Amino acid sequence: MEPSEEFLFKHKGFYFVSNIVTPEYIDSLEDFEIRDSDVFVVTYPKSGTVWTQNILSLIYHEGHRDGTENMEIVDRVPWLEYNIRNMDYVRRPSPRLFATHLPYYLVPRDLKNRRTKVIYVARNPKDVAVSYFHYSSLSVLLETMPDFNIFLERFLARKVGAGFWLDHITGWSTHRDDFNILFLTYEEMKKDLRGAVLKICKFLGKQLNEKELDTVVEKATFDQMKTDPRANYESKQKANFLEPGKGHFLRKGTVGDWKNTMTVAQSERFDNIFKEKMKDLSSMFNWDTNDDI
Repeated sequence: MEPSEEFLFKHKGFYFVSNIVTPEYIDSLEDFEIRDSDVFVVTYPKSGTVWTQNILSLIYHEGHRDGTENMEIVDRVPWLEYNIRNMDYVRRPSPRLFATHLPYYLVPRDLKNRRTKVIYVARNPKDVAVSYFHYSSLSVLLETMPDFNIFLERFLARKVGAGFWLDHITGWSTHRDDFNILFLTYEEMKKDLRGAVLKICKFLGKQLNEKELDTVVEKATFDQMKTDPRANYESKQKANFLEPGKGHFLRKGTVGDWKNTMTVAQSERFDNIFKEKMKDLSSMFNWDTNDDI
């Protein structure tokens, strides 16, 4: 089952969402001017992107921390591939914060300067697939799948937005020496959010006192983000790409939810494709596809 061109197009081996970006714009990003102080969050879809965007914003923006800054997360940490050149983000004072789902080979050339910081967050691909399925039924930008099995076959066949999960994570991990990069997993962030925030702060060279750190951790919890429209894409963004009344952008935010959706046969099919290839990633990401944590 091929993706509908109404929703996706393929460019340089990667599937992009139609109507919000063009091949020409993606190509133009190669020359995007990078600052040494820029920070990039890189993820495969449904792997904790909004969560990490919020953490970065809370670390850097006191106004976000104390609730005085009435700005949505998508404006605090904009998406690199969604035509930011026509906006004010490029001219912002440093440090600029960005998010992207791009593969390693399509990011701006100067991102490989080894000074600009990149944070890559990975999540158990079974949870990614389940979360992606639910999101596709909620987003007006993605093709709604009749049932999870059909979506799973599309996911395993590399025919979803951002392509094949394994290609994305393998590309970034095997080219890690080209970037100044910190790898985190969704699971370790769920298990020890404070520890993850401290790890991010250390990587960024950002000092927070205990009170500031406590506030970042408190406001970056799933429950806090789900109730704050500025933090969860639930205000003006909802009118743009979410079907009204169908659900929330932030759904569960749990670990191991795939077990509530996948059948044994689906899980085994998934493992047959992923298990052998994931052995090469074991030194970078210490979870198994069948693990909760």
